[in-house]
Amino acid sequence: MRGFLAALVLLTACSAPAPLRPWETADGMDTPESAWLDPDSGVLFVSQIGGDPIAKDGNGRISKLTLDGKVAVTSWVTGLNAPKGLRGAKGTLWVADIDQIVGIDIASGRIAQRHAAPGAKFLNDIALGPDGSVYVSDTFGSRIYRLKDGQVSVFAEGEEMEYPNGLLCEGGSLVVAGWGRPEADFTTKVPGRLFKLDLASKKKTLVTPQPAGNLDGLESDGRGGYVVSDWIAGKVLHIAADGRIRTLRQYKQGTADLAYLPERKALILPLMLENRLVLVDLSREVE
Repeated sequence: MRGFLAALVLLTACSAPAPLRPWETADGMDTPESAWLDPDSGVLFVSQIGGDPIAKDGNGRISKLTLDGKVAVTSWVTGLNAPKGLRGAKGTLWVADIDQIVGIDIASGRIAQRHAAPGAKFLNDIALGPDGSVYVSDTFGSRIYRLKDGQVSVFAEGEEMEYPNGLLCEGGSLVVAGWGRPEADFTTKVPGRLFKLDLASKKKTLVTPQPAGNLDGLESDGRGGYVVSDWIAGKVLHIAADGRIRTLRQYKQGTADLAYLPERKALILPLMLENRLVLVDLSREVE
């Protein structure tokens, strides 16, 4: 029996993902906003605004990094303005770019699709639905768009959307990180909450009954809760399924659209105003 248990422990250890060594890089970083790891290729994509987050100046680009923080291609895709949220599936990397939803062919690095979002003011984050729909938050417009079958429409809008930033599709729900009513300088007097929208009925259910902050990046912790960033406060938060909030890490202002790898408890965080990208081990903070 003892031998069996020893073998089981060894098998479990061998099958566990290798730990990731923390790192940080400023190489090629120019107002980095979003990070997304492609599970198929292991490539880490990072959107670079390149200056003003609302300017149509053509300075935006996407970089490719390895998971150990090395920049593989600084300007993998150019010709963007202020790219922010990233999310990919079925060979396409989707990008939110001010008032356009851009589809990039991952294999070739070619911009294959551009879809205008009518009336959009500040497209921010991307989520992919189970039916292939692409959901995009418009923070300043307090609305969420949906791209389905090549057509863009408004999925939900109004003050009750709490000026949405981070998005995540989870089962039959769209999880939304509300920024709160923004001022001209991106601050707010009314912070946002984390909530869910039923994809079928659009019914809103609060995760955090009380305001949680100026919420930005949003990812599942793999255990029913969420890892979320507060851009203004410079915090990384853990929000449990019952709405309890803990501060995991404190940085300067500008904690943007993060990536989180639940199986390795690794956080990849763009520090937008510092032109840095960091990988942080959260194994002690997120059990």
